[in-house]
Amino acid sequence: MKTILCYGDSLTWGYNTETGLRHDHEVRWPNVLSKAFENEAYVITDALNGRTTVFDDQMVSAERNAVKTLPTALGAHQPLDLVILMLGTNDLKKHTGAGRVFESRQGMERLVEIVLGFPYQRGYTAPKILLVAPPIFCETTEPDFALLFGHAVEESQHFRSAFTKVAEEYKCAFFDASEVCETTPLDGVHLTAEHTKALGEALIEPVRKLLADEA
Repeated sequence: MKTILCYGDSLTWGYNTETGLRHDHEVRWPNVLSKAFENEAYVITDALNGRTTVFDDQMVSAERNAVKTLPTALGAHQPLDLVILMLGTNDLKKHTGAGRVFESRQGMERLVEIVLGFPYQRGYTAPKILLVAPPIFCETTEPDFALLFGHAVEESQHFRSAFTKVAEEYKCAFFDASEVCETTPLDGVHLTAEHTKALGEALIEPVRKLLADEA
């Protein structure tokens, strides 16, 4: 059996804008993958609302800086065959990042370096990496989210090109979530149940290919 780690923020956690809780288990995109590969791979979800690539957030109780928490996840869940990284959305907040995709790209580069350079247990090798660019933001009238992300709607359109560069530089696989899903205008950044499920379904074949190449 292979092991896949899905490492991300609220888009991976399955944040439901309508309730503030999680989408039902079966529609969260990592669980869609889990069902598709139930006889081939274990799919582990390590996701946290507000998680950034490399930026600190002093206003929360849980550590959201992935540079500080990703190594622990890698050590805890090894051996790993594939790590799926889907981060960047929260880097565009002004209080946790620079509000630009450029810095998010640099943050993703650092995370990829951590995955590739982690001192895995002797006999285990570094896993393959799939980078998933967050979906493009949309306008929202929700007051809090408009303040958090409204300035970055146009900026979010650069995730695809920025993360493509990272994937090419480090020879990772790449997928753009905006190809198959759109953010909800209820808050401008999250996915409805339909769209988070669609993302999981769209990732099945890319993941299948990566696991086959690993064999």
